Amino acid sequence: MSLSSYPSPVNKLLTYGDCSQIKGMPDYVGELGFTSQHVPDLIRMACDEDLSIGADEIQDTNENLQAWAPVHAVRVLGQLHAVEAIEPLINLFGTFEEDDRMSLELPGVLATIGTAAIEPLEAYIIDSSHDAYERADAASALTRIAQIHPEARSRCVSIISNLLNNFTDNDPDFNAFLVGELVDLKAVEAAPIIEKAFAAESVPTFLVGDWNEVQIALGIKTRSESSNQFPLKQVIEYYTNQDLPEFIDSDEISN
Repeated sequence: MSLSSYPSPVNKLLTYGDCSQIKGMPDYVGELGFTSQHVPDLIRMACDEDLSIGADEIQDTNENLQAWAPVHAVRVLGQLHAVEAIEPLINLFGTFEEDDRMSLELPGVLATIGTAAIEPLEAYIIDSSHDAYERADAASALTRIAQIHPEARSRCVSIISNLLNNFTDNDPDFNAFLVGELVDLKAVEAAPIIEKAFAAESVPTFLVGDWNEVQIALGIKTRSESSNQFPLKQVIEYYTNQDLPEFIDSDEISN
């Protein structure tokens, strides 16, 4: 990728650095002088699949740094509170396959942009053509919005709860992710829906614990009222005829 493909100061992100080696969040706007006029090129960079090659697979130092450029661009868009970037950023949840760098950044960035992202996120999550993990990432963005913007909490909890209410039709893993988001939000008001999903055995308990564990996390029960056993049996049964997700360490399960 040529450095001249992007105007200054956007092109500086092509060699800005390896995000995994940078401590804290840089002040891109203050340091590099980004303004709203740079938003179109920042969106183009964030969506540039030619740049987002697995950094671990690249030997050339410059190309390795360029692989981080879309992540830097996404961060800048967040710092600029670029509302016009919301739709393009949401669509990135399913764009860069086998690259979790982007999915880790997007929820926080969308939350930083603000509550204007809620409606587009809801539309994305409702669309079942997206897989469970992409929809879960979008749900995580709703949680982050609720945490940063308390006035939007009830709306975000309602959206996530309504999604979980379709537990019989949802992918079980997706149900577990939704429960996890509600737990993170301490959404006690969603407890009846969560309980129904567990009662229907529609939530893989190894991902979020069983109903007792969830009640403890929500503050409904105390630890002394529940056992604290990892549901290994459910893990084995659930994945008898399936491949383990990449984020699950098979060695940990066997221990």
